[in-house]
Amino acid sequence: MKYVKLGRTGLDVSRICLGCMSYGDASRGGHQWVLGEDEARPFFAAALDAGINFFDTANVYSVGSSEELLGRALTQLANRDEVVIATKVHGQMRKGPNGGGLSRKAVMTEVDHSLRRLGTDYIDLYQIHRMDHRTPIEETLEALHDVVKAGKIRYIGASSMYAWQFAKALYLADAHGWTRFVTMQNHYNLLYREEEREMMPLCADQGIGVIPWSPLARGRLTRDWDDTTTRSQTDVFGSNLYDPDSSDRTVVERVTEVAAARGVSRAQVALAWMLSKSFVTAPIIGATKPHHLDDAVAAVDLELSPEEVARLEEPYVPHAVVGFS
Repeated sequence: MKYVKLGRTGLDVSRICLGCMSYGDASRGGHQWVLGEDEARPFFAAALDAGINFFDTANVYSVGSSEELLGRALTQLANRDEVVIATKVHGQMRKGPNGGGLSRKAVMTEVDHSLRRLGTDYIDLYQIHRMDHRTPIEETLEALHDVVKAGKIRYIGASSMYAWQFAKALYLADAHGWTRFVTMQNHYNLLYREEEREMMPLCADQGIGVIPWSPLARGRLTRDWDDTTTRSQTDVFGSNLYDPDSSDRTVVERVTEVAAARGVSRAQVALAWMLSKSFVTAPIIGATKPHHLDDAVAAVDLELSPEEVARLEEPYVPHAVVGFS
């Protein structure tokens, strides 16, 4: 495994981050395709054995049970000071007007609930999952700053939003002397490259660590276009991300061609393409089968030629902006 600084911080993270949305308790509101604790445990062990030290979850994943599974696994399998735990806040966690969002009340409440579920006294990276358009960003930023100063979190990050919104947040933090966002977790892969237009240049300029979600496009880049999985058939959010009538199918075919020529899996090619981008710190990969982790780790050492990169990128056409809600 290779390691890199998280943006301009001094924190070292693995080039692969294990995403934990796939682990949780389906009976508590999780997706039907999530793995329960006994099934998930081997993936945490394998990730640690492979040198992965970076784990990402969210309070809303399986209504908190993903955080619980991750916390118990790392407590038993790892040294807490050697792993980097990231989680997120924003989603609706309970009924009522203050059950979600990014108000001061929500941030202060939810960070304590996440700490309890994770079984730790600090969170390495605490991220806003989406923008809360009903709460002034100044209120959110000051609340996050206070939680950092209280020692409950080490760094703060943001997720999918417009570049102008992120630039505003960075400016306000600097202007007020508040803790600054150090990461951007955004939607980015070979099928969705709209972030290259604004967000990625902003992150590169500001030294922001980029940790993309869905680097394999919900698995679209790893299988034949018409193949389906339980997740693809039931993932309502994911069903709106990719367009079968656009260039997407051709991009998937190009991935297949390059993978066949190299004698490697399609997942390795798609991840190697992403890791070749200087602005990407660590893609967040999901793993529900052993080869998912194997492919991700192998991709770290797979170097594509400029010609292969150009062939993968050539069919892409602009897409509608999605994933911000």
